[in-house]
Amino acid sequence: MNELIPRSLSYEISKRKDKFPILAVTGPRQSGKTTLLKSLFPDYTYVSLENPDNRSFAEDDPNGFLQLYAEHVILDEVQRETVGQDTETIFL
Repeated sequence: MNELIPRSLSYEISKRKDKFPILAVTGPRQSGKTTLLKSLFPDYTYVSLENPDNRSFAEDDPNGFLQLYAEHVILDEVQRETVGQDTETIFL
């Protein structure tokens, strides 16, 4: 039985989702961030940059990537993506 642990963050995310175009949820690995977001937004597209094909697309064509995933998307592992030779991280 995989029952979700109730999170007070659920209320805060739901309250802010219509006020801000982008919300970032950060925290330690394996703490339930992705599970929480998938449960709150079951109709959103889920894209993980841990997947080499998704990461390559984001690196090689960032404009095309953001155009394809312009709205209603959960982007996971975005800390893995860097721009060109810079060491800057993209947070979406």
